[in-house]
Amino acid sequence: MDLDVKKYIPEDFSDDSRVWIYQANRLLNINETLEANRILEDFVNSWNTHGAQVKGFGKILFGQFVVLIADESQQFVSGCSTDSSVRIVKELENLFKINFFDRQSLAFYVNDKIECVRLSHVDYALKNNILSPDTLYFNNTVLTKKALLSKWIIPIKESWLAQKLKIEI
Repeated sequence: MDLDVKKYIPEDFSDDSRVWIYQANRLLNINETLEANRILEDFVNSWNTHGAQVKGFGKILFGQFVVLIADESQQFVSGCSTDSSVRIVKELENLFKINFFDRQSLAFYVNDKIECVRLSHVDYALKNNILSPDTLYFNNTVLTKKALLSKWIIPIKESWLAQKLKIEI
């Protein structure tokens, strides 16, 4: 799997563009991904804030993540606009019987695939060498395009998990 995020993200969006990442509790199949991308494209094409078009991007990445981006250098995204983006993700949840809002499930790149591990099980997985400090972690807390490109997929030892779990580097 090619994890080079740069090839999927529009270059013409400001580095300060706002980012939302929603992680699915399972991999979407190809048909679900195609349908979800169509729905997300329709959404961003009609995404507006106080009557003004939002320069937006929405796509399923790696079959597991909804990534939404709003270029606020063009138009500030209001609370109502943010709420509408949450509604579209909830619509995808209902359509595909999937959960995008479980913040206790963390995604890692293990043996050439994405694996989700409960936060409460990460320490055990590290102690039993299922995960290591060098295992890639999908840091869904990134808030900007710049952070998405540089800090979304990082080794556990460079993430907030290192301090939380007292990982020795």
